Amino acid sequence: MTALDTLRQVFGYPAFRGPQAEIIDHLSSGGDALVLMPTGGGKSLCYQIPPLLRPGVGVVVSPLIALMQDQVDALRQAGVRAAFLNSSLDYATASETERQLLAGTLDLIYVAPERLLTERFLALLDRLNAAGNLILFAIDEAHCVSQWGHDFRPEYIQLSILHERYPSVPRIALTATADALTRREILLRLGLDNARIFISSFDRPNIRYSVVERDNPRRQLLDFLATHANEAGIVYCLSRKKVDETAAWLATQGIAALAYHAGLDTATRTRHQQRFLREDAIVMVATIAFGMGIDKPDVRFVVHLDLPKSLEAYYQETGRAGRDGEPAEAWMTYGLNDVMIHRMRIDESTAGEEQKRIERGKLDALLAWCETAECRRTRLLAYFAETREGRCGNCDTCLEPPELWDGTMAAQKAMSAILRTGQRFGAGHLIDLLRGKNTPRMQQFGHADLPTFGVGADTDEAGWRSVFRQMLAGGLLHADAEAYGALKLTAAARPVLKGEAVLQLRRQSARHAGKSALAGRRTERRKTSTAAPADSHPGIVEALRGWRAEQAKAQGVPAYVILHDKTLHELAARQPTNQDDLLDVPGIGQAKAERYGAALLALIAAA
Repeated sequence: MTALDTLRQVFGYPAFRGPQAEIIDHLSSGGDALVLMPTGGGKSLCYQIPPLLRPGVGVVVSPLIALMQDQVDALRQAGVRAAFLNSSLDYATASETERQLLAGTLDLIYVAPERLLTERFLALLDRLNAAGNLILFAIDEAHCVSQWGHDFRPEYIQLSILHERYPSVPRIALTATADALTRREILLRLGLDNARIFISSFDRPNIRYSVVERDNPRRQLLDFLATHANEAGIVYCLSRKKVDETAAWLATQGIAALAYHAGLDTATRTRHQQRFLREDAIVMVATIAFGMGIDKPDVRFVVHLDLPKSLEAYYQETGRAGRDGEPAEAWMTYGLNDVMIHRMRIDESTAGEEQKRIERGKLDALLAWCETAECRRTRLLAYFAETREGRCGNCDTCLEPPELWDGTMAAQKAMSAILRTGQRFGAGHLIDLLRGKNTPRMQQFGHADLPTFGVGADTDEAGWRSVFRQMLAGGLLHADAEAYGALKLTAAARPVLKGEAVLQLRRQSARHAGKSALAGRRTERRKTSTAAPADSHPGIVEALRGWRAEQAKAQGVPAYVILHDKTLHELAARQPTNQDDLLDVPGIGQAKAERYGAALLALIAAA
């Protein structure tokens, strides 16, 4: 059976997408590969199909212990003989899985990196290799090998043992995000010297990107969530405390919100993750401990209440939205404090100077993206060395282009205030000085007598915070960690201070920026989504959803493991009347047709 036959009969898809067929052919011919493909782009099929083409097993290394069960359940639904080995299994179950592995009754085995590196498991691999039954090694979430990355896993560095111990077994390393530096590190640390690199477009055109100036973050968040009622999404926060407080507050507002962070016990984290995956309309409030590898296809939004660590991290985290190709949103609140906290975090870290230099560069790229007046999608893709022409029409800067103004004089006033106060104060005090607020602190230091006192009274506090934020983001100012965040001028500020350079700034947007004309366009865009043809049969879709929910509950699996939303809409639109028609529906392969065909056909006929 060919790879295309397998795709159609097992997984129910009519054709490969992008470079999938080429990657599968390359692996089947014994070659190594590094695959960069956006979330939802079909990475998994690249390593799931080769082991189905000839006898033997594919070994998938994944750090996502909590999600292996769902991944294996989805494969079993499609008729693939799959299993997993990790610390969640008891001894008897693990032993039985090992027996199946050696007996040749498995096509795919998912294993955590720490389990793979044990002598017991390596001995199993030795026996499989000696019998010629090792088809490939797939190293998922390969960016975890990067010590300077946002998801570093120490065990990943030791995975070079696969190349050293089994040099004839092809390997495929996969990730949804990696800049040029991370790509080089993956190739180096995993020994993929001769690997062919496959890079798909990083563009996720169904995701709308928006950044709003932080004003009243809880009110802004509530306004945003009102446009996503009864939808699943993720809200990211920087600290565990903020996660707990935000989740509790959302619950008081009638929103089904759960908390997730590393400070919660394992049972609670597992329970919350399972609810998010298996129930509808759950909002998960989390630190970055949550999300890598989330397979839930109908996540409609990802919110960042705090600035992420880098554009790479931002892309990875927002990529958890809209895996089904339907419209989704990535929305972030951003303020002056974010810039100062991240810069100080880097300065105060114990990392070496080279690592600090790299982290500062990544933060600068993220800040430039936040402050851009250009198309956000174009700038985001450019970070990953991908060129895109024109405006996307699906980000805030395209839909509501920001107004630019000559901020040179305002910046000069701000810099004068900084210099005249000895570069020893933070933004709050400096703004009071510029606005002429004669506070007790102002009197304490005698700053009310300075020439700069009140020179910025024509600009409100929010306006000045915007100026300081953009100057920090642009590298004109530096927040000194050792001086409790005191703002100091950098060498880049000199030309502006002397009037030798013009500084263009973004005009501060309207207050309560969570509500805007974008809200109306969100509704409008949903009406024109790819699910529109099936929307003319809402009764059938709802009947299918009810049936799917019953099946999922009975089998103890997430609903999307049974059938994706997209498949439900296709069923409603096509209304198949026999088994052959059913096999033409994307997402329904031979095993699912045999297992669910009669029930689906009867339900559609009766609807």
